[in-house]
Amino acid sequence: MLCAGAEGGACGELLRQMTERVYNVLFLCTGNSARSIVAESLLNHWGRGGFRGFSAGSFPKGQVHPFAVDLLKCMNMPAENLRSKSWDEFAVPGAPPIDFIFTVCDNAAGEVCPFWPGMPMTAHWGVADPAAAEGTDIEKATAFRKAYKELEARIKLFTSLPIDSLDSMTLKAKLREIGNSEGATRPS
Repeated sequence: MLCAGAEGGACGELLRQMTERVYNVLFLCTGNSARSIVAESLLNHWGRGGFRGFSAGSFPKGQVHPFAVDLLKCMNMPAENLRSKSWDEFAVPGAPPIDFIFTVCDNAAGEVCPFWPGMPMTAHWGVADPAAAEGTDIEKATAFRKAYKELEARIKLFTSLPIDSLDSMTLKAKLREIGNSEGATRPS
């Protein structure tokens, strides 16, 4: 029998890891080139193995915005293997089962989404689009940094929630609270 009578040490750690759940989170945006990409990277860092981040768009641009990649690298966040992709990839058999879906742009929040297997919990976490920022490169970089900080704050709050001990109504309310935090945008 595996680890009979052992609650501590290596066997206890193995049992803990076997029972711990990893939550899959999909961040949606229309173009999937900036905000959702940054959120995916941030969650994969701050989720510390308990969360796995993905991102997609309803009308993906096909490439990640260079300012997003530069910022993530500058902040020592995961930036490799990020790509702009359609949300259709997550609504087909064989796709990773999604537990949570957060829209990070107001347009995506108002769009008719595909059917998501497993009925994931959803919330809107609107953030101003840094890719739409105009002006100098410094002004554009500032817009990306602002979006990064807003997303990072929300993701840190989210990953600190005791998800397993909250009932679904309480969890849904907490997700909405996070989405309404400082800097939140609203669908029109």
